[in-house]
Amino acid sequence: MSAKSLRVVAPGESAPAKSLPLTVEDAADHGSRRDLLVAMRARVATAVQDLKTPAPALAALTRRLMEVAKDIEALDAADEQGVGRGVRRGDEAFDASAI
Repeated sequence: MSAKSLRVVAPGESAPAKSLPLTVEDAADHGSRRDLLVAMRARVATAVQDLKTPAPALAALTRRLMEVAKDIEALDAADEQGVGRGVRRGDEAFDASAI
């Protein structure tokens, strides 16, 4: 689960409406990498849950579902740490003489 900041809704303010999840096609065309992974996870999970899914496909789908879930977790963890967003981490000063 992503660690999003929660707050109390102010008097007279309503909670934001939940947006519908993107389809895989919409996420691929207009969404972020995370949007695409979330849409793929939902699509693969639907296929895994479907009793008509052939057994040989079920093994591959289950494996892919786990991979996509890990990719989402990795993106969320990187986002929490500010990785890839230009956040300075207090690295050492660059020393050109070390090259």
